[in-house]
Amino acid sequence: MIKAAPLVPASPRLEAALERMRQLHPVVIDLSLGRIERLLARLDHPERRLPPTVHVAGTNGKGSTVAFLRAFAEAAGYRVHVYTSPHLVRFNERIRLAGDLIGDDDLADILEEVERANAGDAITFFEVTTAAAFLAFSRVPADLLILEVGLGGRLDATNVIDAPVVSLLTRISLDHTQFLGPTLADIAGEKAGIVKAGHPAVAGRQADPLVEQVFADRAAALGAPLSLHGSDWSVAATDTGFRFQDATRHLDLPPPGLMGVHQVDNAGLAIAATAYLPFSIGEDAIRRGLAGVEWPARLQRLTRGPLADLLPPGWDLFLDGGHNDSAGEVLARQLAAWGADGRPLDLVFGMLGSKRPLDFLKPLAPYVRRLRAVAIPGEPNSVTAEDAATFAREAGMAAGSAVDVAGAVVELAALGREEAPARLLICGSLYLAGTVLAANS
Repeated sequence: MIKAAPLVPASPRLEAALERMRQLHPVVIDLSLGRIERLLARLDHPERRLPPTVHVAGTNGKGSTVAFLRAFAEAAGYRVHVYTSPHLVRFNERIRLAGDLIGDDDLADILEEVERANAGDAITFFEVTTAAAFLAFSRVPADLLILEVGLGGRLDATNVIDAPVVSLLTRISLDHTQFLGPTLADIAGEKAGIVKAGHPAVAGRQADPLVEQVFADRAAALGAPLSLHGSDWSVAATDTGFRFQDATRHLDLPPPGLMGVHQVDNAGLAIAATAYLPFSIGEDAIRRGLAGVEWPARLQRLTRGPLADLLPPGWDLFLDGGHNDSAGEVLARQLAAWGADGRPLDLVFGMLGSKRPLDFLKPLAPYVRRLRAVAIPGEPNSVTAEDAATFAREAGMAAGSAVDVAGAVVELAALGREEAPARLLICGSLYLAGTVLAANS
């Protein structure tokens, strides 16, 4: 029986297996299906022995949409496998088996089995660990698998699923352009690569109608029924929560349990997906799922721990892993809502060098009092603290650099100690968020 992962450091055996997986291919990202298809064949095709599968691609909101859908299904009493990436603190977070995170021993066993089958052939870390996840999912009974794309869609290692019960397409924005293409249309086309002939797809709210057209063209070419936000279903905030509507449902619901005005859209997409599942999820389960949903580093409030203890009384500490222009725009909507009560906001910011810091920071600038920039610990591709501060100043913020997150928190708290209690938001990268959660646990 596979057991839940304990909240302790990974075992030496598991860490050794993961490190060997990292050495199998010198290129971190190398989009292709050939290597994983070869490995899955050697493993007797576990991807063909999975529970009914929901495949999720997009730029923003994938993880939150997955979290909502999992919460709804589990509230209705169903067993759910979940595959997400990246992890924040421990690799086990990526593989959830019938509700529980995979344990160290079981994960090490499966990784070693996959390693033997791979026989030293070149394969990326994500590909080999995705094969391991499929093997784990194929061996534990469940009613549903929710499968999140790693990068892109068309050539992502998860895109070996031939018959998803439904494909979900979240909001598309400019990200990973070096791999997916320079335009929204290019990126949308890559994401829509998860849509399969004859199998339904549901698309969430988009900022650009061009993206919807790309989705519609792909679906039409494959004979795949496509349900679009705004025409086939809708979701909108209300004074008491939000309203969801499709052809058969009109639901007035409480606010989502995840903070942020944008989470209404993610919850709506997950509700729209429930119409295509092989079992029924009623309004009561949706309500309980909305209340109980959890997804770390998405405007997560940190109420205890070493970092929270550094703040003066009355201050609030939040953590968010958004890292592109669209994430900056939706985060700015929440900052504007916060600003209505007059409390000042300070930021601690760090970002990978492959991202576009100015595009993320500019929407936030009107709401920020001070910013301290940091480098992401252990990430050689991190923007330096000094360069990140320069980007923040170019965006219009009063910014400086700090040695680390704790130092940034201490400095911002000292500068604002004689002023009104503030909110402090750590943001800019899921990798930074992971180091914060590890340090603040």
